[in-house]
Amino acid sequence: MRRRASGQPRFSVAGVAALEAAACPPRILISERPIVNHIVPENQLRNAPAVTPVTLEIVKGALRSAQAEMERLLQRTAMSPVIREKQDYFCGLFDRDGRLLIGTKLPILGNILAPILEEFPLETMREGDVYWYDDPYLSKGGVSHTPDQVFVSPIFVDGKIAGFTHSWAHFLDVGGMRSGSTTPDATEIFHEGILIPPVRLYREGVLNEDLFRTFIRNSRFPEMSKGDVRAMMAAVELGRRRMIELFERFGVEGAHAAFDQLIRQTHDYARAQMHDIFPPGQYRFAELIDTDGHGTGPIAIRMTLTATKDRIEIDCTETDDQTRGPINFIMHPSCVQMMFGIYTVAGHPEFMFNEGLLSIIDEVKLREGSVIQPRFPASLGQRSVTLSRVTSACMGLINIASPDRAMGSSSAYSANKLRGTWAGSGEAFLKTMAIAAGQGARPVSDGPDAIYYLNQQNYPVEFAEQNYPLVVKRYAINPDSGGPGRWRGGCGVIREFEMLSETASISLRMSNVDFPAYGIAGGMSGRSGQFIVNPGRPDERVLPSLQDGVVLKTGDVLRIAMPGGGGFGHPFDREPERVLADVLAGFVSPDSAQDEYGVILDVASETVDLEATQAYRTAHRWQTKLLHRRDYFDPDQWWDHADSVTHAKHARS
Repeated sequence: MRRRASGQPRFSVAGVAALEAAACPPRILISERPIVNHIVPENQLRNAPAVTPVTLEIVKGALRSAQAEMERLLQRTAMSPVIREKQDYFCGLFDRDGRLLIGTKLPILGNILAPILEEFPLETMREGDVYWYDDPYLSKGGVSHTPDQVFVSPIFVDGKIAGFTHSWAHFLDVGGMRSGSTTPDATEIFHEGILIPPVRLYREGVLNEDLFRTFIRNSRFPEMSKGDVRAMMAAVELGRRRMIELFERFGVEGAHAAFDQLIRQTHDYARAQMHDIFPPGQYRFAELIDTDGHGTGPIAIRMTLTATKDRIEIDCTETDDQTRGPINFIMHPSCVQMMFGIYTVAGHPEFMFNEGLLSIIDEVKLREGSVIQPRFPASLGQRSVTLSRVTSACMGLINIASPDRAMGSSSAYSANKLRGTWAGSGEAFLKTMAIAAGQGARPVSDGPDAIYYLNQQNYPVEFAEQNYPLVVKRYAINPDSGGPGRWRGGCGVIREFEMLSETASISLRMSNVDFPAYGIAGGMSGRSGQFIVNPGRPDERVLPSLQDGVVLKTGDVLRIAMPGGGGFGHPFDREPERVLADVLAGFVSPDSAQDEYGVILDVASETVDLEATQAYRTAHRWQTKLLHRRDYFDPDQWWDHADSVTHAKHARS
C-alpha cells in the first residue's frame, strides 16, 4: 500500500491507467403488490448556512471540473472501444450523506451508492477501500444490465468519511452465452455474463487478487477488461484527490454548506417547473415497444401522473408484464425523476444535475413483474429498448399537460454486434455498432439529426475499417425519415457496410419499426427503420428488428436505415424556403415536399412556386389532433389505442 506525503493511504493501480496521480436515498421495496416509493427531500435538503455567491460558483466549478477530469482520464486510458470510442461511461461524486453532487445526463441513474451502503455500513469502511458491483437485481437498478460495472470509493478527511467518488462504464464482454454478453437470444440473466454482488475489491489499498482474477477469467477479451478496470480505478482515485483539494480549501463543513445550497437550488427550480408544466389534474400516456424478440409484442408502458397544488405522483403499475425476451428494465424511481429533471433544467447551466432532481416527484408507483420491474432472473440485456420508450412516455405526459412546451418523440438508436474470427490467426473479433437516429422536433426548432445518445458517440468510419474486416459503403442521412411538421423531426442515418471476412454473424436491435416516433401538435410521426441484407440484389432480404445469429458472408452488404423523430406543428405551416433547403440538402425528397409539406418546387432551378404552393396548401390542408402515429389521435384515443393493440397481460388498478 502506498502512502502520500500527507500520510493518507490510497490504493495502488498497476498498468497503463495508473495514476501518480445517481443516487436516491429511499429504497425500492419489492413485493407482490404495487411498489410505492415515497421520495421526500426532508433530511436530504437541510437548511444550510449562507454561502457567498462567489464561493458557490467556485465549488460548482470545482465539482464540474473534477467530473470532467475523471471522465477524460477514463476515456483516454481505457482499452475497450466501447469506452474509448463510443464513450459509454460516466463518473460522479457524492457528499458524506450519500447525496449526488454531480451526476450524468443519462437518465438511467439508479441508486448507485445504496447497494454498497446496504452491504457495507459506514463504520466498516476504511481509507483505500474500493467497492464494486454489476448485479442489476441486487443493486435494484443501480446498473441495468451486466456489462455495466460500478466502482465506488469513500473519501476520508481526518479519519471521517467526507464523500464518495464513483465510476461507471460498459465493458465489452463479461461472459454469457454470446460474445458481448448482451444478446436478443437471452431468456434469463444467467445468459448475460457474470453477476458481481456488492463486494470490496480493495481493502485499505490492497487488491483482492482472487476476485479480480475470477472476473477477468470470465471475459472473452481479458486484456481489455484488465485495462478498463485500471482506467476506472484511476478515475475514482482522481475524483478522490480533487475532492480532497476542495475540502482543504473550504473545509468539510464549508464545502457541505455549499453542497446543500447547490442541491436546494436545483431542487427548487426543477420542482417549480414541474408544477408549472403539470397544473392540477390527471394525465395519462402509453407508449409501445415493438417486440421482445421472442414472440411477445407490442408491449405497453403506461403512466398516469396526478398533480395537485403541492404534490405530484406517477403511477406505472398498469405497464405490461415482463417478457421472456431481454427487453426487461429494472427501473429505479430515480430514473423517472432524472428524466423529468433533465427536461426542467436543460438549457440552464446554472443548475447542476444533482440530488435536487431526485426528489421533484413525491411518489413513483411500480409493479413487480412488469417489464419495468421484472422478477429475477429475467433477462435484461436489451433494456435500452424499454428505457427509450419510458423516456418517450415521460415526454408524452408533458405533451398532454403543456403542448406549448412539448416535443415530438425521439427514435431510439440501433445497437448491433458483429462477431467473427480473423482469417489466418483465428483470433476472435467483436465490433459493437451504435447507429444514430432522429430526435423529436421542438416548439422552436427542428429535431436534431443523426443523434446516437446523450454523452455518447458512434464509431468513426476510419476506426471501423481499420480494426474490423469490413468496408463502409455508405454513410448518409436517411431522407424523409424525420416526421413532417412546422418543425421537422430529426432524420436518422443510413449506414451500409460490406463484409470482407469469410463468415461472421451479427446481432440486431432496432426500435420504432412497428411504432415510429410520434408527432405532436399537428406534426407527423417519423418514418420507421429497417435492416436489409444485399439491397437491390436478387437475394435481398429484410431482417427482423431484434434478432441474433444472422450470418453474413464475404461480399454481403448490410444496410441499416434508421428511423427519424416526430414532427411538431402542421407540415403546411413550414416555411417553403425551409422545405426547399431540406430538399437540396437531402433531408426531404421532392415528392415529400409536395405530398407532406404542400410545397411546389422546381428542383433544377432551386426555386419555390409560392403561388402554386399557397393554392395547393389551401386545397389540401387536413385537420389534425394532438398526437400522430400514422394517424391522428387525441389523448384519450391514444390511451385506448395502446390497449387495443397490446396482448400482453397487465394489472389494472
